[in-house]
Amino acid sequence: MFVDQVKILVQAGKGGDGCCSFRREKHIPRGGPDGGNGGPGGDVVLVATHNLSTLIDLRYQQHYRAEKGQHGRGQGMTGRSGADCVIAVPRGTLVKDRETGEVLADLVEDGARYIPAKGGHSGRGNACFKSSTNRAPRRFEEGSPGESRTLFLELKLLADVSIVGFPNAGKSTLISKISNARPKIADYPFTTLVPNLGMVLVEGFSFVAADIPGLIQGAHEGKGLGVRFLKHTERTRLMVHLLDLSAPEPRDPVSDYLALREELKSFSEDLFQKPQIIALSKMDDPESVKKLEIYREKLEAISPNIFPFSSATGEGLRPLLYQIKQNLEAMNRERDALADEEASGGMEE
Repeated sequence: MFVDQVKILVQAGKGGDGCCSFRREKHIPRGGPDGGNGGPGGDVVLVATHNLSTLIDLRYQQHYRAEKGQHGRGQGMTGRSGADCVIAVPRGTLVKDRETGEVLADLVEDGARYIPAKGGHSGRGNACFKSSTNRAPRRFEEGSPGESRTLFLELKLLADVSIVGFPNAGKSTLISKISNARPKIADYPFTTLVPNLGMVLVEGFSFVAADIPGLIQGAHEGKGLGVRFLKHTERTRLMVHLLDLSAPEPRDPVSDYLALREELKSFSEDLFQKPQIIALSKMDDPESVKKLEIYREKLEAISPNIFPFSSATGEGLRPLLYQIKQNLEAMNRERDALADEEASGGMEE
């Protein structure tokens, strides 16, 4: 079950109280105060990990509490610190404050940590208040309460390539042919209800591809699966627009493409500006071959490189994968050059 958004309540541990105590030992008159400090309360910590791909575990347990700090004791003994409550979340989790909507953290890297609720401070024992004018203080402090917060966690998939298209365009079949993903595929019309991720390997170069559930017109307004899954394309670096040439009239690949682009633009201008590749599916169907000849000129006017293919026969898949590989390698070179430039600029300063 794919769960990409949950609400949880986190409560950090209360700090332990300080102790009010005096030494009572034989042959030591006026032993003085020896009350120890309390221990600090535990924090609530969110940790990103590559071992998870969904927030389903947090749906069924929505309350998280860190341990309280132990109270101080006599003979100067400090209370034990409360244990942290560590919550594992998948990479790409966006942490928001449920009340204000403020974005608190974006846990993208493996091992990234964020503390949404800090444990309470420990209270001081009466030994801390001893002075030259107050030799027997009876004052001590109570530990402060830990922070409490209601969080909204939203998962946005981390994929290099997003495959988008209308329902039944062949996205799930494509990702099953080029990667290790195994989505549901059947010989009757239906639409994928959850994104599928797969690792693709092309001549030693690997990338992650995501099959985004089918979009319909008005998706940016919440129609169909709506923005719930459009958000998963926001972190992608390259868009593959999958157009179904076997779709019956009055649909045609050009109008389908323009409708998809309009949905992406209405949802996010940044998403609209991402690099794109046009892929034409189901070329094993004779009707698709006929339509390609009819619409080839219009499609090439939109993009000089179009990639017709058939997932059933495998024809045309290799050129499509090589083009994706070339685009991503160019982006990597550009990213590395920019990083080197920034590093050299920092050294000069």
